[in-house]
Amino acid sequence: MPSDEYWMQQALVQAAQGAAAGEVPVGAVLVHDEELISAAYNQPIGSHDPSAHAEIAALRTAGLAQNNYRLPNSTLYVTLEPCVMCVGALVHARIERLVFGAYEYKTGAVVSVWQLLDAPEHNHHISYQGGILEDECRQQLQTFFKQRRLQAKQARQAQSQTS
Repeated sequence: MPSDEYWMQQALVQAAQGAAAGEVPVGAVLVHDEELISAAYNQPIGSHDPSAHAEIAALRTAGLAQNNYRLPNSTLYVTLEPCVMCVGALVHARIERLVFGAYEYKTGAVVSVWQLLDAPEHNHHISYQGGILEDECRQQLQTFFKQRRLQAKQARQAQSQTS
């Protein structure tokens, strides 16, 4: 039986594909009965869609594959702690379990900023675990943003030399 680390590695592969496409490298995979149902990466930049987070894309693909907007007894693996929008979608999709890698200390809606999955008002509750392959997930994001800052600096320098 594949482990949480195995599935998080698959989410990291998705995140790398997102980075290659110029997107913030967040990847997600949705698993049901230890079988991959869907895999996705962040796509808001390329799709011009602010809702095209990896989690949402994975839910959309899985919903189509399962012919159902409810995805009970499934686990979502995502490389970064979900935001408010994504947590809401996970509750509505009836995901059973959420596993994430890096904590998101600015907008995380599971434990870091808000604890939305712990709200007793929800009619569906999701178990969750954070920090799976946390270092690898965080490093992937940090490397991406470091490269972005370097590219922006080089572009400014090139522009100032031509001016």
